[in-house]
Amino acid sequence: MARDAATLQFLHELEREGTRVINPTVGVQSCRRTVIDAIMRENDVPVPPREGSDGYWLKRGDEAAQSHDDVVFCRDHDELLTRIDAFKRRGINEFVVQAHVKGDLVKFYGVEGTGFFRTFYPSDDGKTKFGDELINGRAQHYDYPQELLRQSAELTSRLAHTPVYGGDAVISSDGRFVIIDFNDWPSFSRCREEAAEAIKSLIK
Repeated sequence: MARDAATLQFLHELEREGTRVINPTVGVQSCRRTVIDAIMRENDVPVPPREGSDGYWLKRGDEAAQSHDDVVFCRDHDELLTRIDAFKRRGINEFVVQAHVKGDLVKFYGVEGTGFFRTFYPSDDGKTKFGDELINGRAQHYDYPQELLRQSAELTSRLAHTPVYGGDAVISSDGRFVIIDFNDWPSFSRCREEAAEAIKSLIK
């Protein structure tokens, strides 16, 4: 796992010489929030609308979240504008805005083309990175088309050239889902051994 520009350049040179890199550097670059958001919207992957009445999420777009202040919940449009100003004062001019979607938060992990795809409800085990999962509350375990979520995630992984991936989705009470985050190398904290076997199969 690497996102530093110098490291990515080094890996890119190895790729040009024939070395296989997983995930490839183009995939890491595709998972910048602004880029992956555009990829999903342009290819009809279910994502949150940009406008809504239940608040907003403002997310740093130039790199992965480094602190709690890089992904913030805004109660209304006025707070959103205030938070955008705060981003800009920090030198962050690339960001993504998503309307908040009520429902069950689900984390997913996958390895493209291997059959490995797992989902977990973070509110069930209490594991959280910055505590943002608490905004959606305890999961109600709404029924939803799990295979369709897998297909949407796999499509995104192919479009982004990111065979090893993870992300987050929200399941509404009517069973519809939106993917709110997609990234190039998740922790696999809930399924590391299974994930390792799937990743290993990519390089055989």
